[in-house]
Amino acid sequence: MKGKILRITIIFSLLLIAVTVILSLLSNKKTSQDSRSEQIVNMNEISQLIKAGDYALAQAKAETFRDSLRESPLESAVGIKGTVMCIITIFFMAMVFLYVYIKILRPFDKMKAYAAEIAKGNFDTHLDYERSNYFGAFTWAFDSMRKEVVRSQAAEREAIENNKTVIATLSHDIKTPIASIRAYAEGLEANLDTSPERRAKYVSVLMRKCDEVTSLTNDLFLHSLSDLNMLQMQPEEFELVPFLKETITEISADQGDVIFKKPDITPVISVDKKRLTQVVENLINNSRKYAKTEIEVSLTGSKDTVELHFLDKGPGIPDEDMPFITDKFYRGRNCGKENGSGLGLYIVKYIAEQSGGTLRLQNRSGASTGLEAVVTLPRSEP
Repeated sequence: MKGKILRITIIFSLLLIAVTVILSLLSNKKTSQDSRSEQIVNMNEISQLIKAGDYALAQAKAETFRDSLRESPLESAVGIKGTVMCIITIFFMAMVFLYVYIKILRPFDKMKAYAAEIAKGNFDTHLDYERSNYFGAFTWAFDSMRKEVVRSQAAEREAIENNKTVIATLSHDIKTPIASIRAYAEGLEANLDTSPERRAKYVSVLMRKCDEVTSLTNDLFLHSLSDLNMLQMQPEEFELVPFLKETITEISADQGDVIFKKPDITPVISVDKKRLTQVVENLINNSRKYAKTEIEVSLTGSKDTVELHFLDKGPGIPDEDMPFITDKFYRGRNCGKENGSGLGLYIVKYIAEQSGGTLRLQNRSGASTGLEAVVTLPRSEP
């Protein structure tokens, strides 16, 4: 591009010079005609002076006439004004080219070299930009795009590392209950269950460890999904109170740590039963794991919505963690040494939103301290 603009500048300069010379020649044409008339007059005057015998005056006139004929070819063809105009034209075109080079061509060359580096994958290359030149805004946008690509790549690398960490953690956690299952199975095989109480204990441990493996494999399955939208939602209409009572009874398993306060309302909703069971299990198991207190489940409602309340008596979630606690793989600072993948609340929020509802978390104070999780769901049309 630089060579093209330089050639255009030279061509325009030559054209302007040619026009200037032509105009000067046309201007001098009349002057030349007047000069020839004047020369004829002078020659006649010198001839008359010689005839009259005035040789001294004739000689003076001849010398003056001779000096006028010594004018330079350039001055005769173009004239002083034409020469000055040519010089000004060339200077002006040179300044225009210099301005275009500094303000347009040089920044454009930098942009071209920068784009080539980006194309090679050198995203650490920094591009200085000036808002005063014509490419200032474009350069800023291009550099911002580079920063966004760098940020996205860093986030992708972090997600991959998180995936590896979670998979490794879940795989390791699965080994522990499997080892226990094998040990108790070997005990049964060796007839170590010598009494009904001992046999019942072995069976209870085996069932509990199987449930732990199931929970971990469920986490692993959900984590393996690239997007939660692969979870199929199959809504069906049912009464919420009997469903909650049955689900909580199964989850509680006579441990007595989950209390369901039967409400005065009997709302009907239309959601996926399997996914709602997953929501209830996740919220109760989270409270069991981190709060280690009894969990109170209650139900409130309005004309259009119903709210499921899960309240424990634990310390709650630190305020600095609350804005991020439902993010994928995020774990609060007070999780201690408890194993987890940071998926539970993320999945609960996703299922609630896909069911047309919301998830709200809040730390309670006063008489009812602890963490309260509120799942809001729409009621079915009457």
